[in-house]
Amino acid sequence: MRWRGKTQAPDTGPAAGAAGTSSSYPSALRGLRGAVWAVLGMSAIINVLMLTGSIYMLQIYDRVLSSGSVSTLMGLFSVVVILFAFLGFYDFLRVRLLSRAALRLDRALGVPAFGRWVRAGLPAGTAQTPSGTDDKTDMKAGAEAGTALQDLGAVRGFLSSPAVTALADLPFVPLFLAVLFLIHPWLGWLTVAGAGVAALIALLNRALTRNAIRHAGRFEGAERDFTDRSRRNAEAIFAMGMYGAIAGRWRDLHHKVLVSAQKGGDPSEALAATSRAFRMLLQSAILTLGALLVLQSQISAGMIIAASILSGRALAPVDQLIGQWRAIGQGLAAHRRLSENFNQAEETPERVDLPDPTGTISVRALTKLVPGAPLGATDAPRILSGIDFELTPGDGLGVIGSSASGKSTLARLLVGAMQGDAGEIRFDGARPEQWDPVRLGRNIGYLPQVLEMLPGTIRDNIARFDPAASDESVIAAATLTGIHDMILKLPKGYGTQLCDPAAPVPLSGGQMQRLGLARAVHGMPRIVVLDEPNSNLDMAGDAALTQTIAALRDAGSTVVVMAHRPSVLAAVNKLMILDAGMVRVFGDKDDVLAEDFKVVSPSEATLERGKTPTAVIEAAPVTPPTPAEAQAPEDLLDADDGNGPDAEFEGDTPPVSMSLPVLALAEARARRQREAEAAEAAKARKVPMITRRISHADVRPAEGAEAAGTPGSDAFDFEQRAQA
Repeated sequence: MRWRGKTQAPDTGPAAGAAGTSSSYPSALRGLRGAVWAVLGMSAIINVLMLTGSIYMLQIYDRVLSSGSVSTLMGLFSVVVILFAFLGFYDFLRVRLLSRAALRLDRALGVPAFGRWVRAGLPAGTAQTPSGTDDKTDMKAGAEAGTALQDLGAVRGFLSSPAVTALADLPFVPLFLAVLFLIHPWLGWLTVAGAGVAALIALLNRALTRNAIRHAGRFEGAERDFTDRSRRNAEAIFAMGMYGAIAGRWRDLHHKVLVSAQKGGDPSEALAATSRAFRMLLQSAILTLGALLVLQSQISAGMIIAASILSGRALAPVDQLIGQWRAIGQGLAAHRRLSENFNQAEETPERVDLPDPTGTISVRALTKLVPGAPLGATDAPRILSGIDFELTPGDGLGVIGSSASGKSTLARLLVGAMQGDAGEIRFDGARPEQWDPVRLGRNIGYLPQVLEMLPGTIRDNIARFDPAASDESVIAAATLTGIHDMILKLPKGYGTQLCDPAAPVPLSGGQMQRLGLARAVHGMPRIVVLDEPNSNLDMAGDAALTQTIAALRDAGSTVVVMAHRPSVLAAVNKLMILDAGMVRVFGDKDDVLAEDFKVVSPSEATLERGKTPTAVIEAAPVTPPTPAEAQAPEDLLDADDGNGPDAEFEGDTPPVSMSLPVLALAEARARRQREAEAAEAAKARKVPMITRRISHADVRPAEGAEAAGTPGSDAFDFEQRAQA
């Protein structure tokens, strides 16, 4: 099948524009300057109109009551009605401007913040996240990026909260103090003293709650992460009776959140109550002082009420700030994290519009350290060390090795989900960062070892949620992987919703893995990396996977397969054996299978080639088969030369199965032997015979290796096939 879908051009829609033009947090804030000045202007008008009440009370006591004029009263009341109408209108406009400014900030930063939140799920030191001097810096940056969406929501909520209106009113406190000084200096100084006490309470509130707010935010993040992961693992939790322990762990985390929040809330509540009580006491003090001044004939009776109103209005913003201090602290903390997060982001380099990659892959001295290891240290533990290989379009590379040999890490490095600490990867001679990430991503197919589909229809998932993807391309990808008929049997076919708690789809692990494979090959990408693609597949799925790899190679795609089960290696033409993060063997499959290998020390997982087998696990010399052997190659796998499956071993312990690389080579050799003999029966071939000459007491298996003879293990799988 040689169908190849079109590669779509990079997205130029509104979302992309928002991400590309306003991805800088400082520039997004600068875009709000107009709204800020408008809010300050309206705040000035509002605070001037706030003088209406005090002036009206002054006129009532000094003019209306003394003159007894009803017309004057009604005239003053009409003016007050109009002024308060304007006050409400401007207050409404101010709140509306703040809410629109918050929405504008969210629209400018929503897509970039979402991208940082998603990329925070990648391992530390990825190509998609800012890299620091070491992985610890990357982990810190990743943790901050992981809260980008929550921080943006906190800043958005803060902008439209009463705390911002209180901050906007704060610069106009001197206006009310000036009017009080005009009424009488003593009233002005008393209000200034009251404002000083209120400011002292506000500063004390900030000092007492700052650390508690910071700790509460961190604990809330940990609780939220634990809650989400617990929900995703609900099957295992209830199946294994873990609910009590998990609920206890959540209770401990939630208790930390409550304690931290209460530590910040207790002082704030007490100080807010103190501030309100002091403000009422101050108004009573203003009335007392005003009455004293009236008795001394220094002010009129109406000025007492006016002074009380003005003093209350002067202290109102301070009182509001104290009551909203927790929200202010959370907003400022979110603002600080967003600033650091966006400041750490790397500038987007200028890129040339390179053509689509053809599938040529060149890897040179690729090295990946264990996360957290310091760069430049000679003794730093390594996941991969000095990986070198080249692939051309149409090549299929099978990578085998024991657990923790670095296969999955190599897969992540190839697709850009992780960044190497040394060495380089090039596609068609260009480093991945030289490509537009969207364009390069559409030419890469990736099936991760741990697969999770996204909420949406089956069509959306196969199409990678690309709105420009055609139905023909989706059906072609499903047909290529052999799941078209399976999808049609579902009640809604390609419109079936995945990851919908209200209507779960009963798909098996193998079916989900084949859906992931269809997503990986959608559009026939030039570079396809499959990490354990047959871990959940049955025999039919294995056969379909082999056909898919062959079709991809026939279409010119380069396929890299990380495998434990050797059956998938039938469709590749190159083999690589990874051991302890290093390439032990790499070359054409026929050349690799024609050589002899021995495991010298399974406990250290070292593999040597071209040496005479001695102790632990031996590969017998390759000898030409006899005519009888050539007619029945399957029997050779069960041949008993004294060291086969029926051999007797000293002691009471059973034998230890061969390591995975040797098992994979053995089965691949046998498979190649059968296929070649069916095509060229007259040609003599070399048939490897794998023998075992070691007891369980003689060797310690490598840490993490599967126990021999355990159902489901690779060794057991090979033994069952050999004995079939």
